[in-house]
Amino acid sequence: MQDIVNSVLPLFILILIGWAIVRINYFKADHAGMLTSFVFKIALPMLLMRTVAEANFADAKPLKIWLCYFAAIAVSWTTAALIARRFFGRDRASGVIIGLSGTFANAAFIGIPLVSHVVGSEGLIVLSLVLAIHMPVMMVTATVLVEHAKSREGGAVSAPRQIAYTVAHNLVTSPIVVGLFFGAMIHLFNIQLGGPVLTVIDMIASMAAPVALIAIGMTLTQYKVSGNVGLFSVVTFIKLMLVPALVYLFAVLLGLPPAAKAALVLTGATPAGVNSFVLANQFGTGKNVAASTITLTTALGVFTVSFWVLILGL
Repeated sequence: MQDIVNSVLPLFILILIGWAIVRINYFKADHAGMLTSFVFKIALPMLLMRTVAEANFADAKPLKIWLCYFAAIAVSWTTAALIARRFFGRDRASGVIIGLSGTFANAAFIGIPLVSHVVGSEGLIVLSLVLAIHMPVMMVTATVLVEHAKSREGGAVSAPRQIAYTVAHNLVTSPIVVGLFFGAMIHLFNIQLGGPVLTVIDMIASMAAPVALIAIGMTLTQYKVSGNVGLFSVVTFIKLMLVPALVYLFAVLLGLPPAAKAALVLTGATPAGVNSFVLANQFGTGKNVAASTITLTTALGVFTVSFWVLILGL
């Protein structure tokens, strides 16, 4: 148990520090945006580039990894959406966003530090494969489902070409994807990085985890818990417990090795990512649930992540 505390608690203490320094006005909430931009555009891409460049993909099974993770997401998303519609009277579009809130993991800002710290470099390789398609898969699916829901309910629908352009543009300009791409090129062509270049990359990459966690804490002050307590409590349970449980089940059924299973389960167990709120705001539905889920899952994550670390025997 002490090992679990030592592995998980420091990560959430960093999140708490970020939240506290904004709450006591030591930093302004506006500063979180600059810190988040640095992490997302520079530090995390550098870390992922280095990880992929140095990775040994001999034992990696991308298709099994993707099937394991996204099958769990599909079941959980459908469950959350159906509960929102059947038991809480939400419309189709709102159900989609609520389902997204219960499944969109904070895989970059919390997942990377968590998997790196608890599982190690082997787990980070698995996570990099998930990150390569995580955002496009989730965003495309959410956009298509919301547009379909709007068409079923007689609302205005965006043109398919516009949707495709937006998704493609977001994909090719994503710093995470760019970092993974350059890491893959370095790995593929066996480019040797050394001397000052490698030192600079290592120094920036080492900042990714702690700064990302502090940045997440700083942004939490923007998300308030409000709305239907029953609904966002159910969505919080789905995000923290159902998603990782299903990932665990599919990992066992697919025969994934222990490190891959651990990395995927912990990624599934991470608190909700802020992109669910971004899409909720864009489509004008499910904003309260998205914001409440982000806050609650992050607050409770220290306990549920510790539970999953215990289950995994790490």
